[in-house]
Amino acid sequence: MKNTFEVRYASSPRDFKMYDTTRLREEFLIQNLMEPDAVNLVYTHYDRYIAGGAVPVKSALKLETIDPLKAEYFLERRELGIINVGGSGSVLVDGEKYELAYKEALYVGRENKEIIFNSDDATNPAKFYLNSAPAHKVFPTKKISQKEAEVVELGAMETANARTIRKLIVNSIVETCQVQMGMTELKPGSVWNTMPAHVHDRRMEVYFYFEVPEDQAVCHFIGEPQETRHIWMANNEAVISPPWSIHSGSATSNYTFIWGMAGENLDYGDMDFCKINELK
Repeated sequence: MKNTFEVRYASSPRDFKMYDTTRLREEFLIQNLMEPDAVNLVYTHYDRYIAGGAVPVKSALKLETIDPLKAEYFLERRELGIINVGGSGSVLVDGEKYELAYKEALYVGRENKEIIFNSDDATNPAKFYLNSAPAHKVFPTKKISQKEAEVVELGAMETANARTIRKLIVNSIVETCQVQMGMTELKPGSVWNTMPAHVHDRRMEVYFYFEVPEDQAVCHFIGEPQETRHIWMANNEAVISPPWSIHSGSATSNYTFIWGMAGENLDYGDMDFCKINELK
C-alpha cells in the first residue's frame, strides 16, 4: 500500500500573468491520481481543499491522515466526497459497507475514523476519485446513485456544448458543510464545457477529466476573463481552479468530467458569467 501527498499553495492573479507553460502545469495540473494500489492526494491552500485518488487492486486501501491536517485521523475535522470512475467496488466507513458502481457517489461526514477502499475485481479495479474540505458539523454518510442525481440538460449541438449535468453531492440531495460534487457528460459531437464561462469568487473548484480517449486530449482554460491561459490534459487528470479564475474546456472528442467545489456558500447558481465575445 502506498500513500502520498503534495501541497499546492495559492497564487494571485497578478503572479499568474507571469507563468510559463511549465509553471502553469506545476501550480494547477494534478497528474497520476489513479495509481494502482495507492492513495494519492493533493492538498491545496485554496479553501484547504484536497483532491485525490484511490485504486485498490491487490488489497484494500486505507485513507490515512496526512501531516498538513495535524489530525489523529483524516476526517477528524473534514468531510469527504467520493465518486467511483472505475470498476465496481466498496467503501467501508467505520465498518459499514457502501457498494459503489461506476459513476456512483458517496458522501462521508466528519468524525468517521476509518475509511477503507476495496475493488470487487482486481482485473477491473474501482477508481475512487476523492474530494475533501474542512467541516464544521457532522452530517450523515450517504450514498447517491445515478438515479438519485439531480439532472440538468444544458447547451446545444449547434454550439458544440450539449451536455448532461448530474448533481450528486449537492445540498439539494445530501447535507454537507462545504463539499459539492457532480458530473458533466458531453454528448457525442460536443466538446465545450462550462461555456459561457463564469467565475465565482466565493468558491474554488477542481475539475477531474475522464472518459477521454487515449489518443485524444482536453484543453482546459484558466485565468481571469481578460487574461486567460490554457493547460493540455489527458484522461484521469485534474486541474485546480482558483476563485478568481474561469474554468472551462474544450477537447478533441466528447468526454466526462467531475466538478468539485468548496468555499463561502452552497449555492450552485452563485456565479458571475463572462460574455463569450469578451474573453481574452
